[in-house]
Amino acid sequence: MGVIPSRKSLALCDRLSVSSFCRRRLSTVLMRLKFAEHLKEAVTNIEQGHLRVGPEIVTDPSFLVTRNMEDFVTWVDTSKIKRKVLEYNEKLDDYDAMN
Repeated sequence: MGVIPSRKSLALCDRLSVSSFCRRRLSTVLMRLKFAEHLKEAVTNIEQGHLRVGPEIVTDPSFLVTRNMEDFVTWVDTSKIKRKVLEYNEKLDDYDAMN
């Protein structure tokens, strides 16, 4: 899950706190990955279906993201937010602009 730093000892599980699990929530991970500036904005984007984790679209802001899954958090292909980000960064493909 990624809430403890190593697999060497189960004694680290005694010191787990609720905040360790809250840091693994999708809305918090989005802020850390710079997908959103504020938590409210991240929650709104998730609820509107603009983000996916791996192949599936996630609409639950409390979805727990493991460290391995963090690399697969992306925008949905049809998301207007993704389109605006690509336009701003001048990376929008001509083929995508036609759709």
